[in-house]
Amino acid sequence: MWKDYSKSYIKNNRASSISVMTAAFVAAMFLSLLCCIAYNFWTYEIESIVLNEGDWQGRIVGRIDEADLSIIQNFANVREAVINTELSEEGNTVIDISFQNARRIYQDMPLITEQLGLNTDTVEYHSLLLSRYFIHDPQDADPPLLLALYLGILIIVAVSLILIIRNSFELSMNARIHQFGIFSSIGATPKQIKICLLQEALALSILPIMLGSLIGIAVSYGLIELVNIFAEDVSGRHAAVFQYHPFLFAVTIFSSVLTVFFSAWIPARKLSMITPLEAIRSTGGLQLKKRNHSRILTLMFGIKGELAGNALKAQKKSLRISTISLLLSFLGFSIMLMFTTLSGISTRYTYFEKYQNAWDIMITVKDTAISDFDLTDEVKDVSGTEDVTVYQKANAVGILSEDWQSDELTMLGGLDSVAGKQNEGGQFHVEIPIVVLDDTSFLEYCSHIGITPSLDGAVVFNRIWDSVNSNFRYKQYVPFLKEDRTTSTIYNASTNNQFVEIPILSYTQTAPILREEYKNYGLVHFIPMAMWKEILGVIGGSESDSYIRIFSDGSADLADLSNLEKEIVQRIGKNYEIESENRVQEKISNDSMMNGMMMIFGAFCVLLAMIGLANVFSNTLGFLRQRKREFAQYMSIGLIPQEMWKMFFIEAFVIAGKPLLITMPLTVLFVQSAVTASYLEPVVFWSEAPVLPILVFAAGIIFFTALAYYIGGKRLLQCDLNETLRDDASV
Repeated sequence: MWKDYSKSYIKNNRASSISVMTAAFVAAMFLSLLCCIAYNFWTYEIESIVLNEGDWQGRIVGRIDEADLSIIQNFANVREAVINTELSEEGNTVIDISFQNARRIYQDMPLITEQLGLNTDTVEYHSLLLSRYFIHDPQDADPPLLLALYLGILIIVAVSLILIIRNSFELSMNARIHQFGIFSSIGATPKQIKICLLQEALALSILPIMLGSLIGIAVSYGLIELVNIFAEDVSGRHAAVFQYHPFLFAVTIFSSVLTVFFSAWIPARKLSMITPLEAIRSTGGLQLKKRNHSRILTLMFGIKGELAGNALKAQKKSLRISTISLLLSFLGFSIMLMFTTLSGISTRYTYFEKYQNAWDIMITVKDTAISDFDLTDEVKDVSGTEDVTVYQKANAVGILSEDWQSDELTMLGGLDSVAGKQNEGGQFHVEIPIVVLDDTSFLEYCSHIGITPSLDGAVVFNRIWDSVNSNFRYKQYVPFLKEDRTTSTIYNASTNNQFVEIPILSYTQTAPILREEYKNYGLVHFIPMAMWKEILGVIGGSESDSYIRIFSDGSADLADLSNLEKEIVQRIGKNYEIESENRVQEKISNDSMMNGMMMIFGAFCVLLAMIGLANVFSNTLGFLRQRKREFAQYMSIGLIPQEMWKMFFIEAFVIAGKPLLITMPLTVLFVQSAVTASYLEPVVFWSEAPVLPILVFAAGIIFFTALAYYIGGKRLLQCDLNETLRDDASV
């Protein structure tokens, strides 16, 4: 019986059925789209990390023989342990390790080093790759939150997209209260009514859910291809390949079906619990309660405000989707714009503006030591170059006595206070980053800082960050050491027992003009290539790549730099594996990526707003019959059409204004917290705050909400309300 009735109802009520099917299709499509895009962004990020840094999870660096390697390979949780031949040096082996259960890496790596008799300083973690698998160091008090932020936004958007299904079912089912009251009066049980409604819901939704999921996959594929087209010229980017996992499809279908089930179950349960007498007598009108006073609206708009407030309270549940969707859309849009603006300002200050005069073109020469690169003169001979510096970086350590600290550093509390270094018997272990310059550039650097050019020593970058009196955004520095020592003792970072003593040519707080960020608490040494060749065998620790920093002699616009970059790449790309960047293109690429990110998140926020506004239109037009009775009653007590229009626009004002009023203080609070956390001057941010786009978005919400009420009001007032009163009187 119920099966035949459901088929008959679906066949004879196409408009209602289409509304439910459309809601299920749209929600499933966008849920599938969001899942696909999020999954592909995640896999692409992992691919980028693996391509650039390798797929190792943990790394041990030290004196490791075959027996030690066997111990590592036989450790219970280790999936693979191999020797990294590129990074390993004589007497200093690098072992790359991956685990079966990577979540135990921070517990297992110390156990492995303990079995090998090594200290924990020999361990490296691939923190960036691990973080993409949501694995963080338990000792890290501030784990990365950016990915969690994006995930949170994604969940909020997905939940908001599927909420509309419930509203569609509720509108459809509420229109049948009288009908099911009759069924209940002739013996239908609440359970039977509920099952009937759920069967209808699933019958109407299964095909749209399947189709919507497939369309979502196709749209996400198209978006990935569009991203590849628009980002084709972005430096250092590899092409994204669309990926999909069957488990993702299963999750999408299951979530959509579950959502449809509960979206239909809530109104079905409510409908099945209505008594037969209540259902038969129901007129479908708004249930206005005399005790529902809206004091604020009454104070602002008088009796029309109170009537509008009562009508809104009567529609509170049906308008809940609108309120949530509009609130989340405006909040998401505002915070997204504020966040990307803050991120852009931070990137500009800490990278583009900070280093805009430090390079025009950068060439990374892969897997090549500075001493093995023999095309420096050819690069300098390229027409359009003004200055060329070839350099390589290395890592070493030093042991400093307490009395070698500068007076300024001592006044701040010393290394233990400023950098958190442990004092071990009056000595400190500090990092000594080494920058090896080609001999010509080193001699020029000596002349620049006012000392006699020489290749027989090092220049010590004598500064340390004053973390006591300044923050990371606006750093202040003090001298690191007293400048009374003529030699520096440098230890091998891996063994700590091999060292060399080299002459100090000078102390300085002026670094060579390079695109480098030096460690806050490291004692940087600048060394000529000639001296590096002498000490390399003892110190080691050199990075595998070399770098070429180039200044052009022209106006440094995009065309000039691109041509110069192309010429240099042609000259040295035949003999070496290289990567190249130019400053102007890098800025353009960064701006394109930021704009693209804003467009993607902006589109999702607009979509949320569309869902909320669609709900407003649905309620405004769907409740036409109920509002006819309501306004016929108002007309009977003397309310004129102009006053009815005023009521409509008061309702539109409340529906659109409520999300805006809630969002504004939350957005300001978020911005204030983010600006404070980033140590950015508030006036700097607010001078660039995206106020106009936010106001335009808010104006759009207000306009379309008002439009919905205008259309509904126009249709309502064109009806014969007196006829409605006569119909009610005859009931």
